[in-house]
Amino acid sequence: MALPVLSSSAVKFRRVLAHFPQELSLAFAYGSGVFRQAGAAAEHGENNMLDFVFAVDDSVTWHMMNLLKNRNHYSFLKFFGPKQITSMQSYGAGIYYNTLVPCNGRMIKYGVISTDTLIDDLFHWKTLYVAGRLQKPVKILTQNENSKLQAALVSNLKSAVTAAFLMLPESFSEEDLYMQIAGLSYSGDFRMIIGEDRSKVQNIVKPNIPHFQKLYSTILQDCPQVVYKHHLGRLEIDKSPEGQFAQLMALPKNLQQKITSLVNPPGKNRDVEEILLQVAHDPDCGFVVHQGISGIVRSSSIVQSAKTILTAGAKKSVTYSMKKLYKMTKGWLKKTS
Repeated sequence: MALPVLSSSAVKFRRVLAHFPQELSLAFAYGSGVFRQAGAAAEHGENNMLDFVFAVDDSVTWHMMNLLKNRNHYSFLKFFGPKQITSMQSYGAGIYYNTLVPCNGRMIKYGVISTDTLIDDLFHWKTLYVAGRLQKPVKILTQNENSKLQAALVSNLKSAVTAAFLMLPESFSEEDLYMQIAGLSYSGDFRMIIGEDRSKVQNIVKPNIPHFQKLYSTILQDCPQVVYKHHLGRLEIDKSPEGQFAQLMALPKNLQQKITSLVNPPGKNRDVEEILLQVAHDPDCGFVVHQGISGIVRSSSIVQSAKTILTAGAKKSVTYSMKKLYKMTKGWLKKTS
């Protein structure tokens, strides 16, 4: 199964790519500058910042070439050279962002991540940072023939469905499923307390149901544990302990370990399979899964946000944070009015 490439005019995005070194294993655009969102974000339209992620096989070489082309994109870290920039990239979620960059008449933000780090996150949910973005609609701009990366992209979508199933009731709507999936990477993210619109997940999902269907309909149709009533927009899943155990065993490795550490008392030496079997019989199984996901997201989001002060520089960090707070406040006022 190939990851769907969402269609529409991508000319403006490809023009942005032309400003950067072309050695990319994957490049995609995401966020409110690419897909329509409800709420406060929708009001900005064409003024919204364009967000990109570039996956590269060799981060040091890529940053070296990008410093030659776009030195002014970087904070004071440019004076330390590509090796130190790559070292900084490795902390937190393993991605290095340059933000508030003027390009072709728009403000853009772009993150650079190594292909190996991305693949690890997609398969195992080590940080769920970029993997979480790829669980929601994105616009794939370029992708090379790396079969392992392709398999990881599809694996990430399947894992998102499995995790969502464990946190949903026996019967639910397609919209319920996509709300749960879109919310995975925000679980435990401290920025949802201060810095993001609290209705962000709903604002992402409601206007983009067809885009979510493009990503997930084939997976749902092929999944033996779900009855997918496509014409009604409803799904039914197996919530028996046996069904939940099969789903728990299919979760990414890092999430299984997080769940294990939550449930297994200190000093007990039980294997993962035994603990997951116990969780499968627990009425609070979905809550335990949610807590495990929150633990992954919380730690990576804190470190990644702290990195912003260094990678963006103090002035850009303050400007970016104020924009986020403005959007959050506007969303809250709209909701309470």
